[in-house]
Amino acid sequence: MSPKPRTRERILQASLELFNAQGERSVTTNHIAAHLEISPGNLYYHFRNKQAIIAELFDRYEGAVDGFLQLPEGRAVTMEDKTFYLESLLSAMWDYRFLHRDLEHLLDGDEALAERYRSFAESHLRVARRIYGGFVDAGLLHMTEAQVEAVALNAWIVVTSWVRFLCTAGWGQGCLTEPMLRRGIYQVLALEDGFVSDGARPAFDELRRRLKVPLVALFSVV
Repeated sequence: MSPKPRTRERILQASLELFNAQGERSVTTNHIAAHLEISPGNLYYHFRNKQAIIAELFDRYEGAVDGFLQLPEGRAVTMEDKTFYLESLLSAMWDYRFLHRDLEHLLDGDEALAERYRSFAESHLRVARRIYGGFVDAGLLHMTEAQVEAVALNAWIVVTSWVRFLCTAGWGQGCLTEPMLRRGIYQVLALEDGFVSDGARPAFDELRRRLKVPLVALFSVV
């Protein structure tokens, strides 16, 4: 029998669950404490406020992204790596979907978090450019240096803005679903379509088929 999680970990797990389900703005520290059946004082013993909880959840999100968004060592990148990157990105977006849904509000309300996010964005844009460059070097994509820079930036914009687009379009206001986020990952892949080499085309088209969620499916869950 596995040991019961410590209170601090239970608070983080419950906060993530509630933030994802209800949105960060709708959840207070009192809600989190009540959900766990602990006193607010017990919660404040571990976290001084809700911002401290969010900061630690962002740490975990950043760590998850750092764990997969890197070039393999000692070999060229492959289409299997591309599949891994996109599926891992989808998983991270889903696990921490409240960050994507409430990002602007979170950053406006916490300057320290905003500064950390700026560093996060800058460093991961550099990594994204290196990874796209790796696909070019491996002959999977045909791009100039300027195109690598542009596609990497556009991919970042899609990933970080996709949930906000869903909400403003009226598709994600009630409840975000995994297919909604999967369609966002498909949109990232679509940016690369015109640059795919002939040799990589069959595997690319298969990956695109796996990720595609018809827009009508997004309407159907509203």
